[in-house]
Amino acid sequence: MPPTPVPSPSEQARARPTGPAASARTAVVWEVLLAVLSEADPHGQGLDVVDAGGGTGGFAVPLARAGHRVTVVDPSPDSLAALARRAAEAGLSAKVAGVQGDLADLPELIGPAGADLLLCHSVLEVVDDPAEAVAGLATVLRPGGRLSLLVANRAAAVLARALAGRPDEAAHALTDPDGRWGEADGVQRRFTSDGLCALVAEAGLVVEQLHGVRVVADLVPSAVLDTEPGAAAALLALERALSDRLPFRDVATQLHLLALRR
Repeated sequence: MPPTPVPSPSEQARARPTGPAASARTAVVWEVLLAVLSEADPHGQGLDVVDAGGGTGGFAVPLARAGHRVTVVDPSPDSLAALARRAAEAGLSAKVAGVQGDLADLPELIGPAGADLLLCHSVLEVVDDPAEAVAGLATVLRPGGRLSLLVANRAAAVLARALAGRPDEAAHALTDPDGRWGEADGVQRRFTSDGLCALVAEAGLVVEQLHGVRVVADLVPSAVLDTEPGAAAALLALERALSDRLPFRDVATQLHLLALRR
């Protein structure tokens, strides 16, 4: 796949979030989304964005600040209340809506072809049937719309358990159907890059980009970033450089896939 296009400086200034959303842990996802939104909305009229499982608005509020209309669908009333407060404090209540519901409710809540961009981040890990869930997501997209999927990566769990001195758990994660390392694993399901691409293709969507997220960010102690001058900027640059390069992409903590509905 071609490297991720990078937005122009003016586009980045208009929509790039600050704080954690601009950190090495999330910057790759943001850069993909900013490029997609800039391409799809060249005149800045705003797009219809749906964030499935978007919680308190970590993505929704910055996207609304960039001029888009964002609907967050989340099962937690507490998270939706926090979202409403956050949007109000930012003066964005008119552009951010919260709706209570699960991923399975999305086609009914949003309606067919209701979204230009659909975010589904860290949700497929907990659904009963990922294939059915992605098929439902596809129906919510308009022709030309994009799906942004962020999921836990099996390979990262294998390496993490091995480095933690748990080779038996690493071997279990390698062969377990859900990529879990044991009964005490707090993650219900993990994915491989090939499996994720196949899942999306089965739903009739076209994979455009696949990136690794947190390739090395989780391996660097926070104390180093706090004390070494320039360490945070260097880590961010390294994350960007490794995110779409093999073999580094496929051992990242998370996989980020962007897919198109033709």
